Formats: sequence, structure tokens, C-alpha cells
Amino acid sequence: MKNMNIAIDGPAGAGKSTVAKMVADQLSYVYIDTGAMYRAVTYEALKQNVDVNDGLNLIHLLHQLKIDLMNQEGKQIIQVNGVNITEEIRSKAVTNQVSYVAKHLEIREEMVKRQQELAEGGGTVMDGRDIGTAVLPFAELKIFLTASVDERAKRRHEELLSKGHPSDLNILKNEIRKRDQIDSEREVAPLKKATDAIEIDSTKMTIPEVVEIILSLARERKDMMK
Repeated sequence: MKNMNIAIDGPAGAGKSTVAKMVADQLSYVYIDTGAMYRAVTYEALKQNVDVNDGLNLIHLLHQLKIDLMNQEGKQIIQVNGVNITEEIRSKAVTNQVSYVAKHLEIREEMVKRQQELAEGGGTVMDGRDIGTAVLPFAELKIFLTASVDERAKRRHEELLSKGHPSDLNILKNEIRKRDQIDSEREVAPLKKATDAIEIDSTKMTIPEVVEIILSLARERKDMMK
């Protein structure tokens, strides 16, 4: 399976990153968190007071950023120009603005280029919003992972509380609906299921159950590639 690329798309809070990390670990693949890359740009834009609606200034900023995804002791580390910003990019401020950054054509074109370069050798699991449709349209296995808004908000709510952060479930539901709308309606590479993607609704499933389904599908694709 060393030459296979696995694309996992889906809306915010569907569990893509958690599932993708586990699948990559089981297959000894490289996990590429494209969402973290967009979050990194968003974080830097907010820090440097760059308007998230200004595509030209954002792409100028991005060209100055070296974004590295690394694995340290089983955990993914995000660095920008050598600085670890792994925790910072998960802030509420970044979460609420990242969809605005990601909708710009200039930003997406540069990010897709970088992401495709990372996947050139195969053996990757990449998750995001447009992996199967725009980034890796020829990926051997495409998954569209989804869950109800209520379930996604509940998961995020529990995650925040477990980390000691305040959280309001109703506000989270509204924020997730808003992100879904922005991601689905943007002109450039909107969130949508690839025609050849396999949809998995994780609303009533555990993470290990979802992972096992994807691993089983990967084994089937491996057999087909022989």
C-alpha cells in the first residue's frame, strides 16, 4: 500500500483528523492535516492584523510562511518559520475565521500546490474539505466523513470542556452551521462529496469503528491494485 493516497473529506467536527491520524498510524503512512495548514495562515493573519477578507494581502503573507507538519512522539507538531504554533491554531478565534481565509482562490491554489507536493510519493492520508475533489482527485481511496450538526457540536463541546475551556453547546451548533455554509457555498473548491467517494456517517459510530471501515476499504483497494 506504499503508493496509495487516501483522501478524507467532510464538514467541521466530523472527526476527520482523529480518524485520519489513526488510519495513517495503522498503515505506517504519513498524515497530512490540510486544515492545520489553513489554520496556520489564519493564525498568522490575525497576529499580524491582516484582513481575512483580503486575498491579495493574505497570499503575500502566505508566501512568507514556511509551514511544516512534523511528528514528534506520536503527536503532530505545526511549525511556521520554525516556531511551534500547534496549540495556538486551535483557538476559538482561529476556528471562527479559518473558513474566510480558505475561500480565497489565491490561498487555495498555493495550498493545493504544497499539498500535492507532499503527496507525490504516495503513502499519505490527507484530510480536509476538498481533498478528493481538488487536491488529490486521483487518490486511490476517497472517504466523505460526516455526522449530524448536533453530534458534531456535542463532540466539540465535550472536547473543550475536557481541556478546561468554557463552552456553550447552542453557540457551537450555530458556529458549525455557519462554517458548513461558508465551506459549501464558497466559489473555489467548495466542500462537497467527490463522485467516487464513499460516504460514512459517524453520528452513531465510535472512532475505532470508522477507522476499521476505512482500513477494510484500503485493503480492498490494495488487492485491486495488484
